[in-house]
Amino acid sequence: MQLIWLRSDLRIDDNTALSAACARGPTVALWLASPGQWQAHDDAPCKVDFWLRNLHALRQSLDRLNIPLLIRHVDTWQQAPHAVLDVCRQYRIDAVHWNEEYGVNEQQRDAATQALLEQTGILGHGYLDQLLLRPGAVLTRSGHYFQVFGQFRRACLEQLHLSLPCLAPHVKRQAPQAIASDPIPQGFAGFTPPSRGLREHWPAGENEAQRRLTRFIDETVEDSPRLRDLPAMTGTSQLSPYLAAGVISPRQCLHAALSGNQGEFDSGSVGVQTWINELLWREFYKHILAGYPQVSRHRAFRTHTEALPWREAPEDLEAWKAGRTGFPIIDAAMRQLLHTGWMHNRLRMVVAMFLSKNLLIDWRLGERHFMRHLIDGDLAANNGGWQWSASTGTDAVPYFRLFNPVSQSRRFDPKGQFIRHWLPELQGLDDKAVHEPAAGGDLFTAPYLQPIVDLASSRERALAAFQGLRG
Repeated sequence: MQLIWLRSDLRIDDNTALSAACARGPTVALWLASPGQWQAHDDAPCKVDFWLRNLHALRQSLDRLNIPLLIRHVDTWQQAPHAVLDVCRQYRIDAVHWNEEYGVNEQQRDAATQALLEQTGILGHGYLDQLLLRPGAVLTRSGHYFQVFGQFRRACLEQLHLSLPCLAPHVKRQAPQAIASDPIPQGFAGFTPPSRGLREHWPAGENEAQRRLTRFIDETVEDSPRLRDLPAMTGTSQLSPYLAAGVISPRQCLHAALSGNQGEFDSGSVGVQTWINELLWREFYKHILAGYPQVSRHRAFRTHTEALPWREAPEDLEAWKAGRTGFPIIDAAMRQLLHTGWMHNRLRMVVAMFLSKNLLIDWRLGERHFMRHLIDGDLAANNGGWQWSASTGTDAVPYFRLFNPVSQSRRFDPKGQFIRHWLPELQGLDDKAVHEPAAGGDLFTAPYLQPIVDLASSRERALAAFQGLRG
């Protein structure tokens, strides 16, 4: 009997570990609930709810394949090895199969599980599945992990040109097992279920993920270079929650992109090339997580930036979290996050730079807030994005590059459509005033906040802080 240990791979199609398990014999599936670990990782309630909703959909697919789904509860991953072993003993499992994950805690969990299984004569197999290329397969000439995305991208494309990752074999229906599936948990203490509207915005299941992928490739990808930075437009794939939970694989995304571009990586459709770059950004940050484990431990990638004189400014931090900064594009973006569990990528950069530079508040506080609310929360991508914006990480922007939120607003939401959607109190302002209501002086009568910081002086403060590190 084989066991597939499901984690961030909640799908049937193109699931490497599941295919491998089923090819070796009758298979049982296991999923571990570990709410204490999720809280330690700041996993958002809406993300946990998304997992559970996808487990419901996955359970139906497994039922059709006669693969029982077992649910076991542990508090943290320290108990995971023994929980897996108990299942193996109960059902006389010969081998356990799982898809690799790359955070420090995930790797420690899997190493401990493999060691315990081997002590009892049970095989443990890990598989490359989350990524197109295994960490360590793309290195500099000196044998180190890349720190600059452009160089990493070129090296990846060279390998992918030579050997395109294949999709995993389809799983066939097996003979019925005399093992009953366990009920899917309804929820967990400490994780408040999200609103109905949020759930409706992010339907669960592989079919939904594939529908979004097909629609994006067929209808949007050609225009995505023009639309992807405009938050009022649907110019992105909206697949990030499905990728984070493993409801769809990066291989499926890459194959779909290439099929829509005559198999070309770096010619043909500019939109497809742009989207492949985005898939490779995801890949890049996962490789960084594996190659530089300090980023899993709340440390800055660029060690000298640990000395930055961050401000203790709890009122400013709370205003930022609640969307009450007095800068419409910042406030609209933060309200989008609170209501939908998601934020447009351009705005993630804008609000992160505002917090870490204009407010000079430690980027880790923003990183944590995002993780506690994002339905697509992913340690590698979230940490990578925050450190990029704060100029503390790999491939970091120069410290003197600081997005002006008003300029970004005028450039990427020129008609104020996104702002007005999330800040209805600004509906009455014209297309110029809506970006900077306070500039209207006495003429401004809408019930809106004064800016909590002066952009010019706060920029100078940030520059001085970074320049102090160089001295």
